[in-house]
Amino acid sequence: MRHGTGNGERRTGSGRGPAMFRAGFRGRCVPRLRVPTRGLALAVGLALVGGAPLSLAAQERGGAALGQAVGALGSSMRVLIIGAHPDDEDTQLIAWLAKRAHAEVAYLSLTRGDGGQNIIGSELGEGLGVIRTEELLAARRVDGGGQYFTRAYDFGFSKSAEETFQHWPRDTLLTDVVTVVRVFRPHVIVSVFSGTPRDGHGQHQVAGLLAREAFDVAGDSVRFPRARTAGHPPWTVTKLYRGARFSPELATLRINVGEYDPLLGRSYAEIAGESRSQHKSQEFGNSASPGVAWDHVRLEATRAPAAPVGGERSLFDGVDTTWTRFRTRLAAGSARAALDSLPGAIARVSASLDLSRPVTDLRALVALSRLTQRLCASPRLTCAEVGGNALVSTLPSAEMADADRSLATLSRRVATALRLAAAVEVVATVERATLARGDSIAVDVAVYNRGKATVRLRGFSVDGSDAGRARREDLASVAIAPDSALRWRYWAHGARDTQPWWLSDARQGDLFGPSLSAIVPGASEAARAGGGVSDLAETGRAPSARVTALLEYDQGVFSASAAVAHRRSEFIRGETRRPLFVAPLIAITVGNELQVARAGVDLRRDVRVRLRSAAADTLDVVVALKLPDGLRTPAPRRSLRLLPGATMSLDFVVTGRLAQGRHLLSATATARGAIFHTGYSSISYLHLRPQLMYRDAAIALQAIDVNVPAGLTVGYIPGGSDNVAPVLQQLGIPLTIIEPASLRDADLSRYTAIVVGPRAYESQIGLEDAGARALAEHNERLLDFAARGGALVVQYGQYELLAPGIMPYPITINRPHDRVTIEDAPVRLLDETAQLLRYPNRITSADFAGWVQERALYMPRTFAPEYAALLEMTDPGEPPKRSAVLVALLGKGIYVHTSLAFFRQLPAGVPGATRLFVNLLSAQPASGGGAVASPATPESR
Repeated sequence: MRHGTGNGERRTGSGRGPAMFRAGFRGRCVPRLRVPTRGLALAVGLALVGGAPLSLAAQERGGAALGQAVGALGSSMRVLIIGAHPDDEDTQLIAWLAKRAHAEVAYLSLTRGDGGQNIIGSELGEGLGVIRTEELLAARRVDGGGQYFTRAYDFGFSKSAEETFQHWPRDTLLTDVVTVVRVFRPHVIVSVFSGTPRDGHGQHQVAGLLAREAFDVAGDSVRFPRARTAGHPPWTVTKLYRGARFSPELATLRINVGEYDPLLGRSYAEIAGESRSQHKSQEFGNSASPGVAWDHVRLEATRAPAAPVGGERSLFDGVDTTWTRFRTRLAAGSARAALDSLPGAIARVSASLDLSRPVTDLRALVALSRLTQRLCASPRLTCAEVGGNALVSTLPSAEMADADRSLATLSRRVATALRLAAAVEVVATVERATLARGDSIAVDVAVYNRGKATVRLRGFSVDGSDAGRARREDLASVAIAPDSALRWRYWAHGARDTQPWWLSDARQGDLFGPSLSAIVPGASEAARAGGGVSDLAETGRAPSARVTALLEYDQGVFSASAAVAHRRSEFIRGETRRPLFVAPLIAITVGNELQVARAGVDLRRDVRVRLRSAAADTLDVVVALKLPDGLRTPAPRRSLRLLPGATMSLDFVVTGRLAQGRHLLSATATARGAIFHTGYSSISYLHLRPQLMYRDAAIALQAIDVNVPAGLTVGYIPGGSDNVAPVLQQLGIPLTIIEPASLRDADLSRYTAIVVGPRAYESQIGLEDAGARALAEHNERLLDFAARGGALVVQYGQYELLAPGIMPYPITINRPHDRVTIEDAPVRLLDETAQLLRYPNRITSADFAGWVQERALYMPRTFAPEYAALLEMTDPGEPPKRSAVLVALLGKGIYVHTSLAFFRQLPAGVPGATRLFVNLLSAQPASGGGAVASPATPESR
């Protein structure tokens, strides 16, 4: 494994499928509307709506949103931006394209960012991938783009494309990218990266290479027949650009993304700043000042006619994006006449728009809606099924794909504009947020007509299944007058547990398990999911059940939808909404999924088993603990009563000894004759929709042959992505968490060692709260602690370590920083007699086996002669690096700086890393037993 812009170690999902519901309906419409009960399957994954920010910003509702929707009606341009990770995307360009050019724009991220670090919490690996996926979707909600991913798992930082392709089979990833291109059918691709070593990260290089290859071969039906791309037909992209934000001198086109939008009240760069700021796990808070701001791109390849004299003025120069591009190939006169009517109908909508009174006149929009229905020749709101409308059936295959996508987008935009102008809103609520698998829950639905015109309900669906189709005559006459509401109730039946859809199958190496068709759901699936963009893999997936009402005004058809949610009011936050999740009747978790222990030493461990009920009634439960050889507990089986929706914890005292190696401790809960052995943790942050991640109710116990000296007492200042302190406590080391705000007055003399967690200085510096900045402000107290005889161990940081007063002696860190990314890269002990390599554990080359993801990162390039080096390591083909562990005498004590990735190794139970870390904690000035560490050589300084 490697380190990069996402994270990755172990799979935390349970192998379960996406959450599913079945719904039975009892409709009512004040008076109650009767609808026959029937079962309807509701697919649940991730979506554009719902979750943490279920509320809408001002620009997404009312006149501002309607103005944007109407402005986009005349556009059929499509742009796909391709990068490697969450945060790679050019949010300024996305915001400008979506809200100024009104293009349909999407970002394809090869990965979900699983392999990097997390400054806002402790989640790593797939848990971090869930966070960064949600952050991308939050960003798209702001800037107006759509979102795709491939099946690639971010295995961490790599230094070359060649290394990256050892983890991601090249042809597999190219197939994923080509499939996305064929689904989205962009006229223009913008590659964020060049595909050359100057991109740095090997995954960046691969993104650049695959963008170019996809441009070349997406239209090749021989190399990529439809069967290879989930049935999607070939598509030829007209132009390929490379991003030139950081090399504007190479640009062939620049765009003023600082242009002010009077309707939105901000510039597109300011909107992009808010979008960028959703990447909070990466500290990407961003702002933009009013005024001109340029974005730059470079044209790399084109199939369009030659650029006009004087150079390009638009991304779409030479690209025919007008509706007339289909006209000459149409045989049917009625289809040609309908197509010819489109520009005039769209112009009449724009001319009739009054943003101060957007709900008063719907006639022009209704006329356009009728026209799009004629073109689509289908009662559905999307034309996205190939051959499903009157226009595309008369065109050759390539133009059919273009017309199909363009009409689908137009149809969706017209329906959105009509919904906004009609001022209709759907609300779907449940009395609790969790539904037990196999149980049912009442969902109360209300359709509010806040406009000036009467609308009629033509039907409704749950995640796309037409609940009214069986008795359409009962629904056709139901009118919703202005300032009134239509209400009904249906019953949702929990069929499958809710979890991130891409974790539904076990990961295969560094590729997620779901099939290719899962990353680009077809139009019908996306329509069921109710997303804002009809077939985008992520922005078209619902977070929970979603109710959609099909409505009509004077034969103009539109829809309004809402995620099913539990709503509550809090005194401080106000209204909060949580999507309805399906979970096991009993979810059972036990401790952390991996813990360490000292091999061959008496162990006493408190094991906490946590139960969560999703039932609507009380359950009689039997909890059983299964222990590995060598451990025992007085009462391994216990009975209890679990109240409806309650959470309860049971503590077991486990004692004994473990032999060196890995052992399994597991728990089960039995109720209603069924045995439950999985549970979930909730990933919940204010800027994101909550998600559930499942794992088995088990602890992998790694018993390590490690000596811990008597009298060792540790104070620990947590950093980012930091799960090291619990591991030290599991070894029996007395440890106290030190909050930075307490440093000024804390009695540090009680500790023999103090540890500063990874990136702890970075996570404190720059925050508004004065207490949060206390670590840097009171760092002198830590240095004084070492000078008085203590051991101060500072884990890796970034460039904030270069600030005066942070480290006792200077270092430099290169840009880009030095790192050793190969987790099994050879390590040489520079002085095997050094105290830190002998006490209390003798460190040998065997201790560097079995490391995960990487060796070291942000390694100092140079360091002062006061530091001595312990280790030498390097990646293939690079000069040796000696700064992974630097040790300096400081007064009567010792200062240790380590850039080794202990924050990954210790939580993963890597024995050698654990033994070495205990040695660093035990550091003391040498007294006749050899040097603390080997002196630095001139080359390493």
